Amino acid sequence: MLTAHSVKIQSVSELTKSIRGLLETQFPFVTITGEVSNLRKPHSGHLYFTLKDSDAQLRAVLFKQQQRYLNIIPENGMQVICRGRISVYEQRGEYQLLIDTLDSQGAGQLQIAFEQLKNRLAREGLFDQSAKRPLPFLPKKVSLITSPKGAAVHDFLRTAENRYPGLPIEIIPTRVQGESAATEIIEALNFLNQRQDTEVIVLCRGGGSLEDLWAFNEETLARAIYASDIPVVSAIGHEIDFTISDLVADYRAATPTAAAEAVIPDKKTLRQRITRAEYNLSRNLAGITAHYRFRIDTRKRLLGDPSLLVTNFALRLQNISAKLALVQEKQIENRHSELRSLEDSLREVNPGRILRLREQRIEELANLTKLLIRREIDKKRDRLTKSSALLDSVSPLAVLGRGYSITLAKKERKALRDSRELSVGEEVEVILDSGGFTADVTKIRYRN
Repeated sequence: MLTAHSVKIQSVSELTKSIRGLLETQFPFVTITGEVSNLRKPHSGHLYFTLKDSDAQLRAVLFKQQQRYLNIIPENGMQVICRGRISVYEQRGEYQLLIDTLDSQGAGQLQIAFEQLKNRLAREGLFDQSAKRPLPFLPKKVSLITSPKGAAVHDFLRTAENRYPGLPIEIIPTRVQGESAATEIIEALNFLNQRQDTEVIVLCRGGGSLEDLWAFNEETLARAIYASDIPVVSAIGHEIDFTISDLVADYRAATPTAAAEAVIPDKKTLRQRITRAEYNLSRNLAGITAHYRFRIDTRKRLLGDPSLLVTNFALRLQNISAKLALVQEKQIENRHSELRSLEDSLREVNPGRILRLREQRIEELANLTKLLIRREIDKKRDRLTKSSALLDSVSPLAVLGRGYSITLAKKERKALRDSRELSVGEEVEVILDSGGFTADVTKIRYRN
């Protein structure tokens, strides 16, 4: 039986919050296509509608502040592509899509191409943070690649003039929309890199639809930005717009104004910092000067009359010199004594003397060796003589010399010792002291 202690009991709010956290974590950003239905626009200005297809539907919300970035106004029955985040409306326990951008269905293929190119270039490392170059602190010259007719360039120039009047800003006019726009921007990038007289390049353009910004999603332009030796700042579209150029650039600014603020320091702020640094430096130097002046005055009081110090040091120097002379004489005497001792020791180990002693010892050992060898030879000779006599005494040949013989079975060449080993008619061989003979056995006698 289940009890309250064995099962965690949650309130509806707790469970709904857990579901919300799970959805927002698992689906941080999604792209969805569907048909707009049940569109409502209350006094708050937010848009509420349902995205549906043939099998399912999803509630969606487009807040008022996001609508200013839209290129289309959603209507019932319109096929759209929405990008946003999944969340939960806790009061009703419903999950919904919080929309960031909304485009017509025709932009779908471009979005797919954008995602495929983005993923491929990311795998190649074009977006890696380690490849991005830092922006100069105070550039001597800034080059804008933009359309001189757009509002974006005026926003950038106005902000730059407010922040640092008189800073050289060069405008390289190009198209920023259309088929040839990417080619013109690449040519401008190559031109500035060949000339090498500017310290930062800004790609500048106002907002627009995915189709309008597509020139900045071209692979050739992305690779040209990556290959640039000069740092490149991307200031394309509004804050919610993202292009491939934004990802590969060394710095991405949300707007042209933000790009000017990132590239150009504020002269007033710099002056304030310089003034503050001058004040801090002057105060620190005054403090350090006062500190060392106090230390000098203190040392002067402790030091007293320098002439007395010189006299005292001269007396000390004379005493030390006398002691040093005595120490040196003592050390020289000790060294002479050590030298004589070493000479005596050296005579003891003189190689000529040692060699003569070794030669005498070798000669003595050689004479002793010869004597021992002769004694050993005499001993061996005596033993050999005795062994030869003993061997002769037991030799079978000596027995034969006393009149005995040896009888062999002729087949086996085996010495016979017992008459029972023979049979009548068998042939035997008899060996004498001088020669021998062969005989046939005609009669056998046995010993009882």
